[in-house]
Amino acid sequence: MEKLHEQLAGDLLRYFARRVTPQADAADLLAETLMVAWRRLDKVPTDDQGARMWMFATARRVLANWTRGQRRRTALSDELRAQLIETPQPDASAEVLDVRRALEDLPRNQRELIRLVHWDGFSIIDAARLSGIRESTARGRYQRAKAQLKARLTEATHPSATTSPMKVTTP
Repeated sequence: MEKLHEQLAGDLLRYFARRVTPQADAADLLAETLMVAWRRLDKVPTDDQGARMWMFATARRVLANWTRGQRRRTALSDELRAQLIETPQPDASAEVLDVRRALEDLPRNQRELIRLVHWDGFSIIDAARLSGIRESTARGRYQRAKAQLKARLTEATHPSATTSPMKVTTP
């Protein structure tokens, strides 16, 4: 197998590099071809020309599988893009923008917890598990986050509620 690798790796790499974009994928395809050869070593012909032909036939099948996979991924992402374009997006109202701004002001760990609970529909317990933290920690962060969001949103919608009233003096 080592001899086969030394003799054909460069040729196979060039074979793939001329056929795939990005060319960096050629290395992965070569590795896959060599893995197939390793698993089926008993099927590889012993003569040099037969081994070369077998390896290139294997490379051709590996490339065909890769190409089919690429087409499937592209078709799936194209379908998803079309659905996203066709789906009406909610208006970015002033209230929505205020909430997003207030959310961005929270510490990252609190922000993610709020998103998991309110946007993604997880319970606080499930959000804690997803975040890799204890439930009690999640509950505390969630309460602090809610309090901070409430304060920021109150400030955004009623700025006078957070500022001290001006004293008017008459001469």
